[in-house]
Amino acid sequence: MSDMKTSTSSESALSTLISSVELDQQAPPLFGHAMHKLFGFDSSYVNLNHGSYGSLPMPVRVVCDKLSSRIEGNPDKFLRIEYIHHWIEARTRLAKLIGADTDECVLVTNTLHGISTILRNFEWHEEDIIIRTNTTYNAVSRAIRYLGDIPPYPQISTFNIQFPTTHADILENWREHIRRVISEKSDLQQTRKVVAVVDAIVSNPGVRLPWKEMVAICRDAGVWSVVDAAHSIGQEADINLSEAKPDFWISTCHKWLFAKRSCAVLYVPKRNQHVIKSCIPTPRNYCSPHDEDYNGTQSFVNLFEWTGTIDCVPFLSVNAALNFRQWLGGEHKINEYTHNLAIAGGKYLASLLGTSVMDPDGELTLNMVNVELPIPGNIKYSLDINNLLRNTLLIEWNVYAMHYYHNGKWWTRCSVQIWNEISDFKILANAFKDACQKVVKFAE
Repeated sequence: MSDMKTSTSSESALSTLISSVELDQQAPPLFGHAMHKLFGFDSSYVNLNHGSYGSLPMPVRVVCDKLSSRIEGNPDKFLRIEYIHHWIEARTRLAKLIGADTDECVLVTNTLHGISTILRNFEWHEEDIIIRTNTTYNAVSRAIRYLGDIPPYPQISTFNIQFPTTHADILENWREHIRRVISEKSDLQQTRKVVAVVDAIVSNPGVRLPWKEMVAICRDAGVWSVVDAAHSIGQEADINLSEAKPDFWISTCHKWLFAKRSCAVLYVPKRNQHVIKSCIPTPRNYCSPHDEDYNGTQSFVNLFEWTGTIDCVPFLSVNAALNFRQWLGGEHKINEYTHNLAIAGGKYLASLLGTSVMDPDGELTLNMVNVELPIPGNIKYSLDINNLLRNTLLIEWNVYAMHYYHNGKWWTRCSVQIWNEISDFKILANAFKDACQKVVKFAE
């Protein structure tokens, strides 16, 4: 109970500070553990898993609480009149950050929602093909599988990537896979759609793919590209979508960007907006060809303006999150710290565990680093083993980083943020040593 009181009082004190003094009137703390006071963590929790759910900074949380109070003060006035202006501001600022036009960007609840919206708007035919990879995020992969399970049963092709590898090998194999897919049944090339779902940064392993080059290969081959960029915004600088030219691109704002859970930005360039005839759920302003007054489809942006009553605060929190990041020093300063610590921390963790990092040269590493765990590869993944690792880390050690099985080995993915220091990796190493020993004993 005393810990709870301490946490509540510190949050209250910080809220008062932020309410009375604007961020630009005070200097931010140094990156590292000094940043803990700007987040609402349990004081003993070591968080090396920011990449899963994100973590809301207290200054952004204060703004969100104020927005919630303002909405509740007069829901009709805010939602009918004021909301749209905040919504446009958030979209405008996100568009500038990712190198796009404002009217090519809308907000959705999460990346899976955005990808499902895109895939379900394609008019599929039996001979169409959806390309995924063996490392496609599990829920996205299941969404693709579902589309293949229902009429008209588009085909599914899986591109295999086994890490460790290099960007050069990935691109060579990707080019060959695309060539092979489009050359099959060449008589259908003029009518068959091929849609490739490409990760910008894979979830597990947490590695950066050469997605811009993969998109270019798709474009040259006449293949649609859908980029799952869930981990990109806030972690990958200089995205510049106008130059990369993906057909669709979706990124989560509540992970690395520090917006409130849950929020994502969906980018659809104007050349492809005709594909999106309805969002999910279908909005009240959907235009049907069977309407008596039908005069063409609704504009892309207007479709997403109001998709039913939800808590709109996460969408609007983007503005506060971007203000917070500017106060910290901007995108490059933030990511320089987190990237350098990810590289150093991964090597340190590997030395403590007696293993190795997946990407020793750093070519595939941004702010997530993958380190092999000391579990024999012949111990395969199971729900029991996963739970044993999870519970040992979270319940017994109060520390967490993702763990997974890939290419015959067990790994951890450490997500490095501005509150982390190199000493956090030592705590994680001790926890994993304990957890891995339990796994080996359990598997005997």
